[in-house]
Amino acid sequence: MTPITQDVAAARHVRRADYVSCTVAFIDCKKPGSHLKENYSIIGPGVTSSDEQIINLPEAHGFNIGAAAMPHGITNNLHIHFTAEVFIVQRGEWTFRWGSKGENEVTGGPGDILSVPTWIFRGFTNTGPDDGWLFTILGGDNTGGVIFHPDIIREAADYGLYISSENRLVDTSRGDPVPPEEGRIPPMPDADVAALREVSHAEMARRFVQRKDRDFRPGFIDRDLPGGGAQIAPVIGFGITQNREHAAPITNPHGFSAEWLRLEPGQAVGPFALDEKMVLMVHEGRVRLDYVDGGNASVEVDAWDTYSVPGGPMRTLTALGDTPVEILVTVSGDHRKRPTFAPEVIEAARAAGLGLDAGGFVAKASLLPSYRRGG
Repeated sequence: MTPITQDVAAARHVRRADYVSCTVAFIDCKKPGSHLKENYSIIGPGVTSSDEQIINLPEAHGFNIGAAAMPHGITNNLHIHFTAEVFIVQRGEWTFRWGSKGENEVTGGPGDILSVPTWIFRGFTNTGPDDGWLFTILGGDNTGGVIFHPDIIREAADYGLYISSENRLVDTSRGDPVPPEEGRIPPMPDADVAALREVSHAEMARRFVQRKDRDFRPGFIDRDLPGGGAQIAPVIGFGITQNREHAAPITNPHGFSAEWLRLEPGQAVGPFALDEKMVLMVHEGRVRLDYVDGGNASVEVDAWDTYSVPGGPMRTLTALGDTPVEILVTVSGDHRKRPTFAPEVIEAARAAGLGLDAGGFVAKASLLPSYRRGG
């Protein structure tokens, strides 16, 4: 494998200052109370309907990373997604609604994560006192766009806004022609709205992983080594943890896994390789990523930044500064991921009494058989 150069490493770093908002991403962009929404497409296009949307990193990952920023009281109206939609609260207080009339609610704060089931109406409002920020993870490279609530589609027409059959926003105030009925998305029939499944508060509560409920435990084979011991708290699916006691609270297929990684000041994890693409969304603190593949590339990733690590190269992650680092790690695929640690890490761990069992989980080395059976 060709070593990662510094230029290539830097190009995969999307800093907070690099995020570019779009205020005309959706059909409700002129609705009072929704007109101050800012939509961001950080990795992949997401579900935007606007040709004006800037995409920071268009490379396919198997999922999309985006964000929404809204002042106090501004609402993103009811709409349906066809693939997974996961909200990560970065700043503020957000009230999430679901149901055919948005009759159900749950409120989250910084560090809380909500995964909303597909094919139900959902929306959200910044109910905090200040400007708020949500990161999002969307399933698939092609999300299929969204279907807005029929009331929103009808009201948007009063402002000269329509959605074409190709999921493009049509704005007649800019001179766009009104698309024919067969060339635009019509309001969903009432019978189809009524037929959508209902999601109870109990079911949604199981898909809401609050900061206070995270289950942090040592995640890797280097847990007893000097400077090791990074902790993982699973959120969605099978991630990169090597701790067999870990169990993600959200288990239905999303097309990706998500788990919190916590590093104490000076703590590091690696070197390790991963076949899949891995995205780091730094929630708090600052981390340095070093590529240990002969190219000597290195990047420092701050809070609010997003970084995409390609599949394959060895890498280490080291906490910088004097405060803990918390990163949401998203990896493509619903399968269990298996990081491969450098031989020197495995040898040092074995000297400290730990090894990996046949399932790839950390175990007491003295209990592991020395034989190998072929298949």
